[in-house]
Order: sequence, then C-alpha cells, then structure tokens
Amino acid sequence: MKLATFSLSGRTSWGVVAGDEIADVGKLLGGRFPSLKEVIAGQAFSSIIDATESASRIPTADIEWLPVIPDPAKILCIGLNYETHRRETGREATGHPAVFTRFADTQLGHRASIVRPHVSTALDYEGELAVVIGRGGRYIKRQDAMAHVAGYACYNDATVRDWQRHTIQFTPGKNFPGTGALGPVVVTADEIGDYTKLHIETRVNGVTVQSAELDQLIFDIPTLIEYCSAFTPLAPGDLIATGTPGGVGFKREPPLFLKPGDTVEVEIPRVGTLVNGVTDER
Repeated sequence: MKLATFSLSGRTSWGVVAGDEIADVGKLLGGRFPSLKEVIAGQAFSSIIDATESASRIPTADIEWLPVIPDPAKILCIGLNYETHRRETGREATGHPAVFTRFADTQLGHRASIVRPHVSTALDYEGELAVVIGRGGRYIKRQDAMAHVAGYACYNDATVRDWQRHTIQFTPGKNFPGTGALGPVVVTADEIGDYTKLHIETRVNGVTVQSAELDQLIFDIPTLIEYCSAFTPLAPGDLIATGTPGGVGFKREPPLFLKPGDTVEVEIPRVGTLVNGVTDER
C-alpha cells in the first residue's frame, strides 16, 4: 500500500495512491485518524482497505504533496552510514551510529521547492531511505526490530554545509526551514520485503550524483532501531533517515552546491521517486 498526505483547496487529507490517482480515505476516516501517524499508531490498515473502495479519487496532478508523515514526534538522522561517504569525509570509523536530529517543521513534500537560505550558498543534497516506525517501544531487540517498521519513504536530508561545519555539532546545518524533503509516499513494509535488495540513486538536473545498494549500510536497520530505542522511546510515525551514500556535493571537485532552478531526484525503486526544485529564501 502506498500512502500519502496531501492538500487540496486548502484542506489537508491523506489517502492511498494508485497510479496517477489518490483515494481520499482521510475524508472518510479523518475523524478517527486525522493523520497517517494516527493510522499507523492504530494499526488501521484494514480500515483503509475497506474505505478505499468508496473513497473519492483525485488526480495526483491536482494535489499539493505534503511530507508523508508531517507530524513525527522524532526525526532521527544517521550520519556516515555508507563507507563511501565516511571515506570521502575523512571521518574515523566508529563502533556506534552517528545520530543527529531534524525538526519536523523543516520538512517539505514531493514537488515542493527546497529553500536555499539567504545566509549561505553551500546547500547540499543527501538522498536517503527513511524508515517509518509502526510499533513503538523501548530497548527493542535487534531480532525484533523489523516488526516495528511500518514502511519506507524517500528522504532528501538537504544540508547547509557551512552552518553544519561551524562546530562539531550538526544541528544548525540540518534544520533550516524547507530542507528536509520526505515522500512522495510511504510504502508499507509488506510491499517491500527485504529492503537490502533496494537501490538508491540521487540525481541533480538529470545527472546521477549518488548511487548505492541498501545492503551497503554500515549499520543496518535492525541495528539502528535497537540503538536508537535504547536512548529514546520510539513511537508510531517516528522517522529514521538511514544515511546518505558517497557523492555529496561539498566533496566534489569543484563542489556541487544546489542553486535556484535546480531539480533534485531521490529514487528508490518500489519505494518511489522524490522530486524537488530549489529556490532562494524570500
């Protein structure tokens, strides 16, 4: 099942995407499940299936795509989780994941424009696979971790590099408004099966700049869930952005930073293709 959050004529809803249409299930079930986070928390997927047949269909060309989970309690981002990216940054290998946080109000949806802030021209792309937590918990064991995954989405953890590198802490460069692109859909885990068989690719203006297999993650998804749930309780709708492959813009010669008019695509077959333009802050 492919689920999305959208806006139409000023009304926010959610639904099931099939081809170039979305079934507006939120219009029918929104009283009980106002957002996809509540759907996931209530394990209400059977209710969605029942409601989809009678829900009105809307062409996806008519909607404004919103971050598929617009209101996660936590966005946990993993740094340096591909060997190609670790090497290009010159960072030492570590025995534990590098974890930082992103704020929910920095997110934007599919087809929205990533915003280059007026205080920097060092805006970079980072294509990633995002894990959507389905069943919450604390101290989740590695062997049980995949049962806590609701689904997967594409993520672009766009980064303002000079602000990221002001100090050893990542937070400023990772939390400018309009820089965390998520979508277009969350694909339920049952449709994906073994995520390690997936490929991820990032393109800027049609040119491939990142390409990797998901089995190349240094710390795999069960490890990330076990580790993160040890220091913070995970809740339905929480996101774990699993890290970006090598090929980021600031490590290229010359550097490749995003500028207004650019188009960035993050594609993970069977999960989707997240497309965003770039604009200057107004």
